[in-house]
Amino acid sequence: MIIERADVIVTSPSRNFVTLKLTTDEGHTGLGDATLNGRELAVVSYLRDHVVPLLIGRDAHRIEDTWQFLYRSAYWRRGPVTMAAIAAVDMALWDIKGKAAGMPVYQLLGGASRTGLLAYGHASGKDLPELFDSVRHHLEEGYRAIRIQTGVPGLTSIYGIASNAAHEHPGSAAAASGGRYDYEPARRGAWPKEEDWDTRSYLRHVPTVFEAVRGEFGPELPLLHDAHHRLTPIQAAQLGKALEPYDLFWLEDCTPAENQEALRLVRQHTTTPLAIGEVFNTVWDYQQLIREQLIDYVRGSVTHTGGISHLRKVLDHAAQYQIKSGMHGPTDISPVGMAAAMHLGLAIHNFGIQEYMRHSAATDAVFRQSFTWRDGLLHPGDAPGLGVELDVDEAGRYPYEQAYLPFNRLADGTVHDW
Repeated sequence: MIIERADVIVTSPSRNFVTLKLTTDEGHTGLGDATLNGRELAVVSYLRDHVVPLLIGRDAHRIEDTWQFLYRSAYWRRGPVTMAAIAAVDMALWDIKGKAAGMPVYQLLGGASRTGLLAYGHASGKDLPELFDSVRHHLEEGYRAIRIQTGVPGLTSIYGIASNAAHEHPGSAAAASGGRYDYEPARRGAWPKEEDWDTRSYLRHVPTVFEAVRGEFGPELPLLHDAHHRLTPIQAAQLGKALEPYDLFWLEDCTPAENQEALRLVRQHTTTPLAIGEVFNTVWDYQQLIREQLIDYVRGSVTHTGGISHLRKVLDHAAQYQIKSGMHGPTDISPVGMAAAMHLGLAIHNFGIQEYMRHSAATDAVFRQSFTWRDGLLHPGDAPGLGVELDVDEAGRYPYEQAYLPFNRLADGTVHDW
């Protein structure tokens, strides 16, 4: 079965997505997600100019060989652009193989290890009443686990708050849904939005928020929190320790993990479970963290970590140390990337939880999906392949729009991690 055609499709229904579509001589098509939020066109060029010419004429069945060829023949390895491009090819080939076999991809990965995937949603609010309303909304939608993000007194706009998005983008999905945090944080236009930050105020405020949430919603509801790389190692340790009484499911990206030794210090001071890795791209990024058991959940996404083939290897390595999956899955992962995550999560033994933010109606019209969401559990469905089809005509209604992710400045003007 030979690859005859490869198309790179860019569409922007609510936000920008990059999709690779492969077509074989037997008429099978496969989709792969190559979206890199805020740097989408870099991956488009990598695919169109460098990868697509290498795919035409290749055997679509040779998934592992194609992965190794694209990774090793480039010489310049790793990095988000390279790995997102390889991921798109890998996903598309798994999609084709599933369709050729007449089976969903999870069956090709060994079959289901569970009946469905526990997913968490994003509750947020600029203050406690707004946050409580958001938590109740997510509970009504069936979520059994909820991420908690909150405004900080004295700060006007920070990561993770839906009301900020609705204020900035009155026509956005967040505004339309009453403040649910599923907006496009990459601001459309020629310059990124500037947000403000104060670590000491944040560290004082966040434990009081979790005390209030536990008081309102009880001890059983799994709660998560994302520090989003903004803390030093000792600050991360301080936060983890302060949150211990509130029994978090995890504390995510508590400190920039490029300095992997930093997690040793955090581990010495807190038993709060740690989730790391949404900006990682290969098993090499995780090697020390897994070997030294410095994390509890792998946060990589199929889209940014080399596809199904490579992320499975990362998770198989993690399984030796009782470390589970916590795959990245906000709306900067297209429905194709989300479907790939669901198939992988259903098949592996060491699944932990799946991040799940609902895409906009416009996105769902472009990417037609077969997954189900029932009783707080996701399932990719049993359609052959990944279970997602792209409506090319509908995609053409939404051309690319330049967009940048926000950035932070401290009160003295210093640029800080966002």
